[in-house]
Amino acid sequence: MKESYQTISAPATANLREKGSKFFAFAYPVQDETEIRDQIERLRKEYFDATHHCFAWILNPEGSKYRANDDGEPGHSAGDPILGQIRSRGLTNTLVVVVRYYGGTNLGVSGLIKAYKGAAALALDQCSITEIEVTQKIKITFEYDELPAAMRLLKQESIKIIRQETNQQCILFVDAPLKKQLIKKLQALV
Repeated sequence: MKESYQTISAPATANLREKGSKFFAFAYPVQDETEIRDQIERLRKEYFDATHHCFAWILNPEGSKYRANDDGEPGHSAGDPILGQIRSRGLTNTLVVVVRYYGGTNLGVSGLIKAYKGAAALALDQCSITEIEVTQKIKITFEYDELPAAMRLLKQESIKIIRQETNQQCILFVDAPLKKQLIKKLQALV
């Protein structure tokens, strides 16, 4: 499993004109499919009179979940070029939607590929890329006399404590980065 991944730090937009057609591109950092659906639905409502709302997204640190949608354009002429732009930058947890207003001139499949790819690239070019550490929720159980050492390690590694319980033993629920050395240190407390 990857210890970190790259995504965009904030939403961005860009516009492109091609033979009368207008392409409005929107790039968003996203966490899950619900957020993706909400963003796409919001754009469909806002740009209700547009001809197409094509999109692509990638989720998970490994980029293992993804989707491309042509929204009525010829097969693989819109969603795949958008997806290709996300992949070419090594991004994940990223959604790009390109809204098209038909301008009266058919662009052909190669023209559509060029336009959707170009619009997605312009939006992503506006984005700052950020590296996110992958974290894992871990339960740590230890004796009371180990509490100072545990707290020192958590503070030193900037690990966030989600919850703690104190019964006969100390139990901490933490959100820790997936660094192998750090996991070994935490396991040594158990």
